[in-house]
Amino acid sequence: MFDNNRYLTCGVDSLIPMELQMFLWGCVERMPAPKDYLQVFELSAAGPMQSITHSSEEPEYRMTYLVPSDAPITETLYIIDDGDHSTMLLANEY
Repeated sequence: MFDNNRYLTCGVDSLIPMELQMFLWGCVERMPAPKDYLQVFELSAAGPMQSITHSSEEPEYRMTYLVPSDAPITETLYIIDDGDHSTMLLANEY
């Protein structure tokens, strides 16, 4: 799962910096198998840091990261694997 072609929506492209996109894809790559088809990322500001809480339901998974950021983003993103491709999208684009 998540080892196929990767796509992102226009919303992600315009709102999420490339470095942060790459970090989120890396979070999915590094998590243990099995992996849920739906990965959820809650982004928020934690002072001068970007807080990223990565979670999924089946199996239950939760990890929080803090990374330095000049402009932390508050947004919810999904990465969804439908078997043919993986797509990163903003929650409001779902």
